[in-house]
Amino acid sequence: MDLRQLLYFTTLADTLNFHRAAERLNISQPPLTVAIRKLEEQLGAQLFVRGPRGVALTAAGQAALEPARAALARAQDVRAAVRQGQTGERGQLRIGFVGSAIYSMLPRLIPDYRHRFPLVDLVLEDSTSVDIARGLRDGELDVGLVRLPLLDAKGLTIKVVETDELIAAVPAKSAFAASSRMALASLAREPFILHTRISVLNMVALMACHEAGFTPNVAQEATQVHTILSLVQSGLGVALVPARATRQVPDGVRLVRLENPPRIEAGIAIPDQASPAAINFLTMATSDS
Repeated sequence: MDLRQLLYFTTLADTLNFHRAAERLNISQPPLTVAIRKLEEQLGAQLFVRGPRGVALTAAGQAALEPARAALARAQDVRAAVRQGQTGERGQLRIGFVGSAIYSMLPRLIPDYRHRFPLVDLVLEDSTSVDIARGLRDGELDVGLVRLPLLDAKGLTIKVVETDELIAAVPAKSAFAASSRMALASLAREPFILHTRISVLNMVALMACHEAGFTPNVAQEATQVHTILSLVQSGLGVALVPARATRQVPDGVRLVRLENPPRIEAGIAIPDQASPAAINFLTMATSDS
C-alpha cells in the first residue's frame, strides 16, 4: 500500500464513479481500476461495491476512508516540513551569545526572529566569543552573537550589527564620580576590574589603556558585566564596560563617559556552510540594523 493508492481510493470515494475519478486524477480509467483492485487485495477486504451507475463504499471502505485521508494529510505535512526546513522556516537554531549581548542585541533580535519564524525552536547558550567561534566551526552552534574582532574567524561569515563604546564605571564615593567626562589616563593609578583574559573586551580595554599611556593595575577579572559592576560597587576598583550593557547600574556605582572613548563592535557570526535558518537570522539582523 502506498500514497498513490490511497489518493486513488479517496478520490474514488469522493466521486463514486471510476470515470470521474480518473478525470480528476488525470489518468485513464484502467490504471485506476487496477490500483483499486490491488489495494483491496493487499487489505484483504472489498472497499467498493460496483453497480451499473457507479460504486458505493462498503463498510470496510467507510472505515478506511478517514485514516486514508489522514495519512495523505500527514504526507502533505511531511512535504511542507521538508520545504520549510530547506528555506529555514522550520527546525532548530542553536544560538551562542556573549553575556553583554543580553542587554541590547539579544532582546532586539530574538522577538523579531520568533515572530517571523515561529516554527523554528531556539536554543540559547551563554558563552564567550572564543568558545562560540569554536562551537560554530565544530557544528555545535548555528549562530553566534559575538564581540568583535574574533581572534580566530577562520571558516566563519561575520557581519557587524551593533557599535558601542567603553565607559568608565567608578565607585560612587570616588573623586571621579562627579565628573561628566574624563580622560582615561586620569584612572592610571586606580586598580582595574577587567573582563577575563579570553574576552575581546579585555583586549580592547588593555589596548585603550596602553594608548592612554599606562598599563592598568588589574585587581580582579570577571566574565559578566553585572559581576564587574558589583565589584566596582564593592570598592575594589574601576572598570571599563560597554555603554549599552549598563542600563541597570547598582547603587554605589557611577558611570562616566570618556574623552575619545574606545569603540567596540558586536556582530553575528555563522559558519561558512550555514544552515538556512542561520542565514535567515543573519539576513534579518543585518537588514534591521
